[in-house]
Amino acid sequence: MIESQLYKVADHVFGMELEESMVAMLTNYEPFKVSEGEPLFVIRQVDASPASAETMSHVFTDTSDDDMPRIEVYRNDEGRLFRVSVIKDSPICFEMWAPLDFSEAKLHILPEQQNGRFAIDNAAMLMYAFRTATLHTLEMHASVIMKDGFAQLFLGHSGTGKSTHSRLWMEAYGDEAVLLNDDNPILRLLASGEVRVYGSPWSGKTPCYKQLSAPVHGIVKLNQAPKNEIRRLGLPQAYAYMLSSASGLKIEPDMMDALYDTIARIIQITPMYHLDCLPDTDAARLCHDTLSK
Repeated sequence: MIESQLYKVADHVFGMELEESMVAMLTNYEPFKVSEGEPLFVIRQVDASPASAETMSHVFTDTSDDDMPRIEVYRNDEGRLFRVSVIKDSPICFEMWAPLDFSEAKLHILPEQQNGRFAIDNAAMLMYAFRTATLHTLEMHASVIMKDGFAQLFLGHSGTGKSTHSRLWMEAYGDEAVLLNDDNPILRLLASGEVRVYGSPWSGKTPCYKQLSAPVHGIVKLNQAPKNEIRRLGLPQAYAYMLSSASGLKIEPDMMDALYDTIARIIQITPMYHLDCLPDTDAARLCHDTLSK
């Protein structure tokens, strides 16, 4: 039996129509359930492949990291087909077809792969990123700490220490510092001019799914180093770091134009820093004191 449910993430509503067995495993979406709202898109689970890659033009294959999902993208005049594997050399886990405006998606989860949670999360993240790109909304690869009513985003490649730095803030400031999200927060530039970050159902290996948000105090690019030093970044460096940390397949001109514009606006409003750091609470305190000035 198919179950329909609406969710609200960063004030954007979307829907999913999934088999009940799939919905039961989506505990990470529970805080984001809503009973009403006009969805930006709806993901509908189907029993068979929604399109044939053989009849479409191959656009892109993302194999940038061996331990990250492989995404194949195909296109014709009606829409796009995404074929996604859990890691670079693994079999296809799910296929998803979406029309050119990303208003809906047909999702086929290959039953032999037994990876429904991965399929739904990644399908939702893809659709969300594409559909909200023109709404000054960014999916960020970042860890986020809230303190004193404000939020700080920590950027860096996998293994840089984003999660560790967030943990050090919590060690340094106790209950005053709260982890909002540890992998995929949503960053929005609001019509008021405020830059705000939101929790999401997607938080990597750390289960942190909070329907909370806060204005952004600063954005920090982390780098492991033998001593703690922090400096304010100029706009070109800030732009480059933000672009590398914003999720989205950089193959769609309209989406990328919107993403470029949003990043350019955000870095003119929100200060961005580069923190060379040790894995100690002194690094967290240095970061906090600098951002609080």
